[in-house]
Amino acid sequence: MNPLLLIAVLVFLINVPFGSWRARVPARSRQWFLAIHLPVPLVIALRVLSGLGFQLASFPLIVGAFFLGQYVGGRLTRLSLTRRLFAGNAQRP
Repeated sequence: MNPLLLIAVLVFLINVPFGSWRARVPARSRQWFLAIHLPVPLVIALRVLSGLGFQLASFPLIVGAFFLGQYVGGRLTRLSLTRRLFAGNAQRP
């Protein structure tokens, strides 16, 4: 597999739980800020350790994977919370 695609997939997977965390805290709170920014050093470490470096052409794919992982994590969490809410209402007589 292409190293750039592998790193992009890993960046996406790293950000899904952080996006989930972000969706469960108030917007612009300290936890919200941390949920967005804590994965950044991990992404930088992945780039350096993989030998990918900081090639300008790789930024759009890596940044896109970062934000997509945050988005998908948040959407999955909101979807899960919504289903639990409606499932709880459906069980009541």
